[in-house]
Amino acid sequence: MAAVVSPVPVAFLGPAGTYTELAALLACPEQPHLHSQGSHPLVPYPTIGACLEAVATGEQAWAVVPVENSVEGGVSMTLDALWQLEGLSIRQALILPIRHALIGCASALEQIEQVYSHPQALAQCQAWLRSHLPRATLIPTRSTTEELDRLRGQPNAAVIASERAAELYQLPVLACPINDHPDNCTRFWVVGRHGSSPGGSHTSLAFSLPHNVPGALLKPLQVFAERGLNMSRIESRPTKKSAGTYVFFVDLENPAGQPYLEAEVIAALEAIAETLKLFGSYPVHDLCKSSESLSLAS
Repeated sequence: MAAVVSPVPVAFLGPAGTYTELAALLACPEQPHLHSQGSHPLVPYPTIGACLEAVATGEQAWAVVPVENSVEGGVSMTLDALWQLEGLSIRQALILPIRHALIGCASALEQIEQVYSHPQALAQCQAWLRSHLPRATLIPTRSTTEELDRLRGQPNAAVIASERAAELYQLPVLACPINDHPDNCTRFWVVGRHGSSPGGSHTSLAFSLPHNVPGALLKPLQVFAERGLNMSRIESRPTKKSAGTYVFFVDLENPAGQPYLEAEVIAALEAIAETLKLFGSYPVHDLCKSSESLSLAS
């Protein structure tokens, strides 16, 4: 797997033990000292937006952020920050298997009154929670590991995070796996400052349209269709300027032997879009298909 060729720190959604940290570890295999005392190259940030802003401002060279879950869809905070910030480029994508655990110090599940986790994790376990903890209050947090420290003195609380997080914080696993879909996976992007695109199997871009009129979206889609470019994903987000206006995020599969989006395609899109942002062409590494990586994700 290609790695981020850089000895500099990498921003990730913290604290330690999140799936994003694991994705960052797997993206930087050439750095064996990732967890050594005093030389940790991964820098935790409290929010996804803060991770990407650190790269946009030059505070950090790289960030690893979640972009899409196979169950709950796109991560809006990542998409919104990419659109709002300038000078960001996707260097690679990683698809990581997600295996959620219920972590806590309760002696029985009936004792649990509050369950903390990131909103995506809570949503990915909603059927299990309804079945096993129907009376528990679900409390969203900024990351899956943010509230793990509170568990030692609060036996009526639990956190949904990874088994790896339970090991790092030395806390008991009460149940695992608890995600509703066994094939649950999340796609992460390694993001850096704009530079030469590394090239690869996929290209990501976003655009807004000048007029909200019938057929407005058809024109950019025709650009892709007429050139045989397959969209592996399209998602809309509000522009936040006025009601009914949207930004469209698109992932394209690059034709075999063509690792970049051709200039002619970009020119055609620029003639249609109000604003066009190119996030680069990059390789995709599916860790769900790698037995070597599965042990790290469990």
